[in-house]
Amino acid sequence: METTVVPLNLSSLPSSPNRSRLLLSPPPPRRFPVPSFSCSGRTSSPSAIDEASAAPSSPSNLSPVSPVYAPTPSDRPLRTPHSGYHFDGSPRVFFEGWYFKVSIPEKRQSFCFMYTIENPAFPRKLTALELARFGTRSTGVGAQILGPDDKYICQYSEESWNFWGSRHELMLGNTFLAKDKARPPKNEVPPLDFNQRVSEGFQVTPLWHQGFICDDGRTDYLPIVENARWEYSTLPVYGWGNVGSAQKSTAGWLAAFPVFEPHWQICLAGGLSTGWIEWEGERFEFRNAPSYSEKNWGAAFPRKWFWVQCNVFEGASGEVALTAAAGLRELPGLAVTYENAGLIGVHYDGVFYEFVPWNAVINWEVAPWGFWHMEAESETHKVVLEATTKDPGVTLRAPTLEAGLAPACKDTCFGELKLKISERGSAGSKGKVILDVTSNMAAVEVGGGPWFNTWKGSATTPELLSRALNIPLDVDGAFNLVPFLRPPGL
Repeated sequence: METTVVPLNLSSLPSSPNRSRLLLSPPPPRRFPVPSFSCSGRTSSPSAIDEASAAPSSPSNLSPVSPVYAPTPSDRPLRTPHSGYHFDGSPRVFFEGWYFKVSIPEKRQSFCFMYTIENPAFPRKLTALELARFGTRSTGVGAQILGPDDKYICQYSEESWNFWGSRHELMLGNTFLAKDKARPPKNEVPPLDFNQRVSEGFQVTPLWHQGFICDDGRTDYLPIVENARWEYSTLPVYGWGNVGSAQKSTAGWLAAFPVFEPHWQICLAGGLSTGWIEWEGERFEFRNAPSYSEKNWGAAFPRKWFWVQCNVFEGASGEVALTAAAGLRELPGLAVTYENAGLIGVHYDGVFYEFVPWNAVINWEVAPWGFWHMEAESETHKVVLEATTKDPGVTLRAPTLEAGLAPACKDTCFGELKLKISERGSAGSKGKVILDVTSNMAAVEVGGGPWFNTWKGSATTPELLSRALNIPLDVDGAFNLVPFLRPPGL
């Protein structure tokens, strides 16, 4: 039976302690061998695999998972600000990066897809004249996947002619290698059209994700997967805000202006994905798997940062999504100065609990690897989270000013996590516990540096700036009144 994507009405779900498991524990995902396809000859596998020849014979076999494609509507209710591609056409130093994750709780495995474009004003390596005028610039498009058991694949091109991104929606794609005589897509296309035109590449929207990439041999320090192919649909559950309300900019309304870079936006705090991923000769099939997406843009990643993210929890009666991070970012000005920035965001049962420097005090203690502790307190709530891991982690690539897309951070999806939110009582007393959950599938990361020792830090906002950021300005709505002034990406 095919899985049809339909709008999710949280209020219509049965109210019970096991409600979250109704969504997050679908029938077990199937995992079985698929034909092997070599990238050495630049020959991709067919767009569909014969299920009968691929699946082992078993009376308990489930029907094939068939994700259903739907084009992206123009009025998505959970669309966040800054969903679009922010490149403004100028030659300034610029990158944009996107992150998409699918978790399979039954296997305790995750797939993390990472896409980047660098300095798109130069769609191929700079000429000698351009180097003299603009200086050294890294160019190109990268696709990375961190998959089961910390195995990895990366494909990169110094040219970005065949990259495309929607100006105002979470839609992008790239063709590394087109089919014979086929024209690479320049916008969202139906899956069959994509498969007929793209030999190696990807396209992703809020509702659909597909692609086929080949490792290009640039990684000699990790277990490598030769190629990967995937198709899955996604049903959004959480954007970045309360369900049924206008969604928020992760960094506040000032993110509409290129001041505090890099910028960051969570586009999908939680979703349910259905489809398949072919990985190292095996095909993983899943129904209603927890999923997530976010993005960054600007000149480069922060000087130093850490990040914790999770969508798979035990101990809750509703859907839970956590994103928490902090970084040391450069401030604009003639002198080189840095500031701490951080946040904790939790979605639980349709409600968004936001802890940001302009409404809370945020503190953290993070080791160079293996330990992440954060807590924050606003006028109404307190949150505490702690993540640990014994996994050695995987070194991933990120955009850097010095070397372009280069090894710059360490990740794993095998973090042990504790998360607790409570109300603030009067006079600082302990209030009602709202959420107390655990997970063994948290994604954790440290990046940049130096990381010589444990980083103890905090993030707050000066009073005047805090008041300004707390003004409920609808920048997105304001630009709708004058669409010709609307900046790209917003």
